Amino acid sequence: MDLSKILSISGKPGLFKLVSQAKNGALIESLIDGKRQTAFANEKISSLKDISIFTTDEDVPLTKVLQEIYKKEEGKECISPKSDSKQLIAYMKEILPAFDQDRVYASDMKKLFSWYNLLNSKGLIDLEEAEAENKNNEEESQETQITE
Repeated sequence: MDLSKILSISGKPGLFKLVSQAKNGALIESLIDGKRQTAFANEKISSLKDISIFTTDEDVPLTKVLQEIYKKEEGKECISPKSDSKQLIAYMKEILPAFDQDRVYASDMKKLFSWYNLLNSKGLIDLEEAEAENKNNEEESQETQITE
């Protein structure tokens, strides 16, 4: 699951796929309707790969949170983002028990669950590839510990 080319743009609904770089921004394609448009350099653009969720320990990358939802739901849709705050918090506790309730708001959870449902509907969540990536990262960290 390569989230480096999946973008969130402040003020625009949904997620976007980076098609190419342009002179004054980036050419993007909406994951919702497939329409292409330009995202200008002055807009707040975030790659999903760079987003993480606050926890009481260290922050957890969005990729891992999406994997946990995918595992829990066995590849199906998750809770509706339109659910009430209590249901969203209870669901979030199931997938990420250590999330920081003071810094992760219900609006963040709504966005997370709507992103998951959109990415899942487009087949962009690949658990096997993600597990292989995690295994490679673990092996690299073990090699680093051995050589130190």
